[in-house]
Amino acid sequence: MPNKNDWQLELSEYIRQGEPERAEKSAAWQTAIGLQAVDGLTTSDYLLETAKEHIEGSIDLPEAKRRIESYYEQRENRKALEDGTMEADIVSTRITELLGEKTFQFSPAELQSIHRRLFSGVFDHAGKFREYNITKKEWVLNGATVLYAAYDSIRDTLDYDFSQEKQFSYDKLTATEATRHIAAFASGIWQIHPFCEGNTRATAVFIVKYLKTFGFMVNNDVFAENSWYFRNALVRANYNDLQNGVHATSDFLEQFFENLLLGAKHELKNRYLHVDYKKQEVQSANSKAPKCQDGTLNCTLDELALLRAIAANPAVTQKELAALVGKSERTIKRRMETMQEKGWIRRENGKRNGHWELSYLVKNKI
Repeated sequence: MPNKNDWQLELSEYIRQGEPERAEKSAAWQTAIGLQAVDGLTTSDYLLETAKEHIEGSIDLPEAKRRIESYYEQRENRKALEDGTMEADIVSTRITELLGEKTFQFSPAELQSIHRRLFSGVFDHAGKFREYNITKKEWVLNGATVLYAAYDSIRDTLDYDFSQEKQFSYDKLTATEATRHIAAFASGIWQIHPFCEGNTRATAVFIVKYLKTFGFMVNNDVFAENSWYFRNALVRANYNDLQNGVHATSDFLEQFFENLLLGAKHELKNRYLHVDYKKQEVQSANSKAPKCQDGTLNCTLDELALLRAIAANPAVTQKELAALVGKSERTIKRRMETMQEKGWIRRENGKRNGHWELSYLVKNKI
């Protein structure tokens, strides 16, 4: 596989060029490739070249999938199969496909379907809940393990967590508060660990698709560069060793999600998460990180999504915004009126040929 910085630079170039369709495809590929690091896997040069052809429009995604799967069916050299490159390439392509789809259902069945689609033909147990209890030695815990849900409670526990989230209202929360709640929900379903393998990648894809229902396109660089940090943060959010003064903490996971969604610039270093890392050094390092950019703006997650969409395209219509964030036009109109009353946006040059302008405060917060 090329150097991590090399593949990121190559794919990021499509985003810098500013062509929307290519940028969206590139973002999906970067997230997909970056997520393989959660299990220590790397993708191949062939996968990168295939991804670039898809981004450039030379081939469609079904053809990209066919090429990758055919490539490994014909390989005589078994090394690629043994070192996990085949798994990384195939799953990366499937993650890209899932992230590009506009369909989503908030349910345990959707999580199960995502796992099945990602790992069919890779794991025998793809899409199946585990039927035994598991432990996993973690570097960040000096070889200790998180206590995962008992196998015979998986379905009931998932049903409970999803029902609680369905009933939860984000309406009155600031973007920062909402982001922290999403981090807690992700941590909870990951701790259940419903599958034998591939839980972190399936959880990540599910959460990204869930976030899109709020109108967000996640910062692909955060997953591309910090997917192992993401997994370690999930571990630390679910581990207690009170005898040795180690407490479960969601701080690291919240910092990841604040970078992912709010444009924060927390320094995400895996060594900070290790149970032996000195607390004062972690605090010192984190104190240097800028606070979330929503800061004193005090906006909701939905409002932040709308503000970013307007910043990207000041001429966007309310109908287009409704389609973009998955809300009704009536809801969008009401939110826009509220944001105008707050002085965050204003309409210039009338309804027909005008455009939206963001206030100076908003421009410096999003």
